[in-house]
Amino acid sequence: MSIEVDDDGLIRLQKLLAQSGVASRRKCEELMLDGLVEVDGEVITRLGTKVDPRTAVIRVDGKRLPPVSAHVYLVLNKPRGVVSAMSDPQGRRTLADLLRDRPERLFHVGRLDTDTDGLILLTNDGDFAQRIAHPSYELTKTYVAQVRGVPTKATRAALREGVVLDDGPVQVHRMRLVSSNGHGDRAQGIVELTIHEGRNRIVRRLLDHVGHPVTQLTRTEIGPIKLRGLRAGEYRDLTGSELGVLLDAAKL
Repeated sequence: MSIEVDDDGLIRLQKLLAQSGVASRRKCEELMLDGLVEVDGEVITRLGTKVDPRTAVIRVDGKRLPPVSAHVYLVLNKPRGVVSAMSDPQGRRTLADLLRDRPERLFHVGRLDTDTDGLILLTNDGDFAQRIAHPSYELTKTYVAQVRGVPTKATRAALREGVVLDDGPVQVHRMRLVSSNGHGDRAQGIVELTIHEGRNRIVRRLLDHVGHPVTQLTRTEIGPIKLRGLRAGEYRDLTGSELGVLLDAAKL
């Protein structure tokens, strides 16, 4: 995004809000006068106040407005069979193959198993990638899994209460049965579950632990970011509101 700054590198706050797509200049002035705009934790009501668009932490009605930056933040729908890496010594298809039109040197934020499809984040902002992927900043992640058998209410409750795997305890934040079909040995179910964990193959190991091996797995959400609308192999820029939530989560 290109922002017109003055010779001192600053810009009037209402102008920055308007250029960032918050609202018209007149409406942004009204938001300021109504006390709905904060800069670095301070409510700003004086029209004409100048800020540095690269460093100011700005909130409009409580929502973070991302700073002006040369960094890019993408969400990609990774197809099954694609390795969560930018290169692969075995010559398998990688994320880089899906991003050949991007000139930036991108990092993937976290990983998805090769046999798992769905939402993955990419950026050229190293600090952001490291923070978001770090366990202490774990965001909720939602998955849809097709499993063998149909998890009972008791099984789903047990997962929500927490189970102990070989590398420690883990708890499912939310879980619901989406659908089921078949009978006996041919029965299968589709479940949606949300966890905070990022351990290796955690969803597959969790469901296998309770007797419902995963046959297909898709990550559909990370925090406020949803997969819907992206076909396999497609990507898009994060919206300002999505990025704002992630920046807050990463304490950046």
